[in-house]
Amino acid sequence: MAQNLLGKKVALAGPRKSEEMSMIVRKLGGTPLLRPAQGTVFVDDEHLKSSIEAWVKSPPDWTILTTGMGLDAIFQAAEQLELEEELLEALKQSHIAARGYKTVNALRKRNLTPAVRDDDGSTSGLIRELMNYDLQGKRILVQLHGESAPRLMAWLKERGTSEIKEVLPYRHVPPQDTDLEELLEDILQQRIDAVTFTSAPQIRFLTAYAEKHGKLAVMKQRFEKDVVAAAVGRVTAQAMVEEGVTPKVIPEEERMGSMIVSLGKYFAEKERV
Repeated sequence: MAQNLLGKKVALAGPRKSEEMSMIVRKLGGTPLLRPAQGTVFVDDEHLKSSIEAWVKSPPDWTILTTGMGLDAIFQAAEQLELEEELLEALKQSHIAARGYKTVNALRKRNLTPAVRDDDGSTSGLIRELMNYDLQGKRILVQLHGESAPRLMAWLKERGTSEIKEVLPYRHVPPQDTDLEELLEDILQQRIDAVTFTSAPQIRFLTAYAEKHGKLAVMKQRFEKDVVAAAVGRVTAQAMVEEGVTPKVIPEEERMGSMIVSLGKYFAEKERV
């Protein structure tokens, strides 16, 4: 494997799979620094329990799934409630729309195939594909991904759906202020060469913290000129753009390993110029 990150310090803003990502950075010659910009993801047990019970009692016409991790969490909770088979049957009775390859894989291991899936890994891509279907008067269940999805919800209402229920199997919470402070100072002082973001909340928590401390404008300048911002996929990249940070690296394959490899290629190409 080419040492494309030789001498580079890479901050990892995503806490999940940080050991695997660190190993790839080291293999490429770089130095990984764990700088979590997202807190613990946890399941809201009471909400999930009542949601699953209502789900199996009255299966929706359409089930929209947005993350594989969320679907796995739902099935784990259903198993504890002894409702796993009922949930599987409810999904079979429903038209399924899925966003992202991880969601499709989570369905596949349960022998389920979505009727609709996104064309690019984003919520916008999912909406584009759903436009081909008549949702007038349909009952919809949406599995959210750690935060609300106002654009998707607004679009579903515009299509004339009769009912929309939300299931939120996990939530993103802010990290410790000390973690955000360390990452922000690494960026401002140019102690790092790149930051990798693996979810939309990470960039939102970071920009909110920077704005609170009057350092947002300087942080954006650093990302524009001195520190490379990398996004794991289009959803994260879109959130970065919305927050005023341009992602310089977005891998074709929405995988953490692909992001690190693409980051290495980015630096290699810059040095050749």
